[in-house]
Amino acid sequence: QLQLVESGGGLVQPGESLILSCAVSGFNLDYTSIGWFRQAPGKEREGVSCISGSYGKANYEDSVKGRFFISRDMAQNMVYLQMDSLKAEDTGVYYCAASNFRVCVSESEFQYWGQGTQVTVSS
Repeated sequence: QLQLVESGGGLVQPGESLILSCAVSGFNLDYTSIGWFRQAPGKEREGVSCISGSYGKANYEDSVKGRFFISRDMAQNMVYLQMDSLKAEDTGVYYCAASNFRVCVSESEFQYWGQGTQVTVSS
């Protein structure tokens, strides 16, 4: 069964950190790229980070570079998003998604999605 389940969201203050987890079932991470996306209230969904199936190469949206770090545990079939120095504008529902491409591609190529986890950054 193809499934992605996110966890780890919550309410934090600006400057704090969170780690999001994505449990991946039914995929081989060697052949699957995993992306993290977010959707803020009233805004379109945007890509945050992606880790490729090939070599685990990571990329990041400009606003999170140097603050967010994506990683994967091949043995556990888990993908993580470490989020540091969180800002109010990072607030949103965070989704992980899977693509059958071995390299990170556009959002439209991610066919499988989790249900999302809410991240709220507020003082």
